[in-house]
Amino acid sequence: MSVIAVEEMVAHRIAATLLPIMAVVFVAFLVIGAAMPVLPLHVHNGLGFGTFVVGLVAGSQFGASLILRPWAGQYSDSRGAKRAVIVGLLAAAASGLLYLLSLCLESAPLTSVSILLVGRGLLGGAESFIITATVSWGLALVDSRNTGRVIAWVGSAMFAAFAIGAPAGSALYADYGFAAIAFGTALAPLATLALVAFLPAVAPAPRTRLSFLKVLGAVWVPGFGSALGSVGFGAVTTFAALLFANRGWSNGWLAYTAYAIAFILARIFFSHMADTIGGARVALVCALTEAAGQALIWLAAGPEMALLGAALTGFGFSLVYPGLGVEAVRRVPAQSRGLAMGAYTAFLDFAQGVASPALGLIAIGARLNVVFLASAVTVLCAAIVASWLIVHPAKLEGGPQ
Repeated sequence: MSVIAVEEMVAHRIAATLLPIMAVVFVAFLVIGAAMPVLPLHVHNGLGFGTFVVGLVAGSQFGASLILRPWAGQYSDSRGAKRAVIVGLLAAAASGLLYLLSLCLESAPLTSVSILLVGRGLLGGAESFIITATVSWGLALVDSRNTGRVIAWVGSAMFAAFAIGAPAGSALYADYGFAAIAFGTALAPLATLALVAFLPAVAPAPRTRLSFLKVLGAVWVPGFGSALGSVGFGAVTTFAALLFANRGWSNGWLAYTAYAIAFILARIFFSHMADTIGGARVALVCALTEAAGQALIWLAAGPEMALLGAALTGFGFSLVYPGLGVEAVRRVPAQSRGLAMGAYTAFLDFAQGVASPALGLIAIGARLNVVFLASAVTVLCAAIVASWLIVHPAKLEGGPQ
């Protein structure tokens, strides 16, 4: 049997194992994708706040994810990934109820946006539990030699939800306002619970686990690189729709869709590369690609160039995260995988929580497109981190897993 045939058999077997988990991620993140292009418009146009508050509201989700990520990882390792997913889905539904409450108080914009901030924070905690637990769940079910595939494919379900959710959310917002997004956020996670109920649980490993600080010390370098690389993602999701509106270009949601489609295609065809040639090497090439995409949006004279930039950004970041994730997971023992992914992803949350408001401040004192120049420079720094990891490969006492 040829090497290609064997590779195809492995890929099909992994896909069959991960498909139910990916379905859970897809439905759960559909509501987040629906809010991405409309939340900045709701805060800016509906409530009348400026770009800094837009960035603050968007970043609050990532800030909450950062705070709760270690707990999510520890909970998943000690209580089981399935239970952690259920906690996350219930929290996501509660965030939708807070969205609805904020709409009831639109006549008091400051109170409304404050409740919206709390709702976004709760959704960030939900996202932290769901994605950390589902990746840990997948890693427990699949051979450790396919770590990159697990991280990439579970993440692909998330971005497929973003790709479909963005135009769906824009259409709902245009016809029914932000209330439709709020109702969807409250109801979709509850529907997903029915799917989770039929999936087999994986018992947590009974062995002694590393402390969070020890895991953090093991994964901080790839985590830092992932944080830098994620700034391009934050720039697109927070400011692309505003840039299109500012320039008078229609269908700003297309930037999210172009980003997500390119992201998914890269993961479909190249997700095995991190396991094959090394996560740091893949991250280096893709960080350079992502930075080029951000530069194109900065220079865009028309919507077509901006969409190409969004697509390059998505293609690049698609493999930065799993590439550096492989480097992170290889630095800890198997029984601490959930905590490792929690610590690793916490760096991404920190970057998003800080970057969105910071980019919003840049937009206040400059033209909106300068946001993407600042993002491009930041992403280039991720390539430097990836280069360092190539020179300093993972060394785990007792073996990689």
